[in-house]
Amino acid sequence: MRPPKEITKSSKVTKSKLRIIGGEWRSRTLPIPEVEALRPTPDRVRETLFNWISVWVPGAHCGDLFCGSGALGLEALSRGASSCLFVDNSRVVTQQMKANLATLKTSAGKVIQQNALDLLKTQPSKPFDIVFLDPPFRKGWLEELIPLLNNQWLANRAWVYIEMEKESNLPETPSNWALVKEKSAGQLCYRLFEVNKTE
Repeated sequence: MRPPKEITKSSKVTKSKLRIIGGEWRSRTLPIPEVEALRPTPDRVRETLFNWISVWVPGAHCGDLFCGSGALGLEALSRGASSCLFVDNSRVVTQQMKANLATLKTSAGKVIQQNALDLLKTQPSKPFDIVFLDPPFRKGWLEELIPLLNNQWLANRAWVYIEMEKESNLPETPSNWALVKEKSAGQLCYRLFEVNKTE
């Protein structure tokens, strides 16, 4: 969803569209920014994910840390999340993300143009209840991200969704992370963890 390399500086948006599949903005379509290898989470994977977490989305503070199209964070807001922090290193991505939030007339989304690792090294103003991690494939991001995320960015009983390439092994996760769901679709493997910070 997410590599930061922009194809061109002048061509910011393709004809591709993202469709929100549930909630308040169901069936709304929004432009997808033109960024190399950007891959929105497929509809059927999103449908499965939000079936898994439907009870915990309303009122949640979410983080979409390699937001790309913003598919996961927007889906969460549409389904009742109170807020979502959208993070991406690409200027084109973050500009389009701000435009899409304006189109939806919502103030519940905040957009930051920053490397996710750098963000996680700072102090959060509020820990996440739900985090979506869909970093660029085959770059080794998760090994560095998971410890930083677990350090101070997660609320107790937080949920962490990880999407990655099927052929790679998931890095070791902290002992307080419990794998509760796991599926694959095409080249993707996606997992949902419950985090108990009191352990």
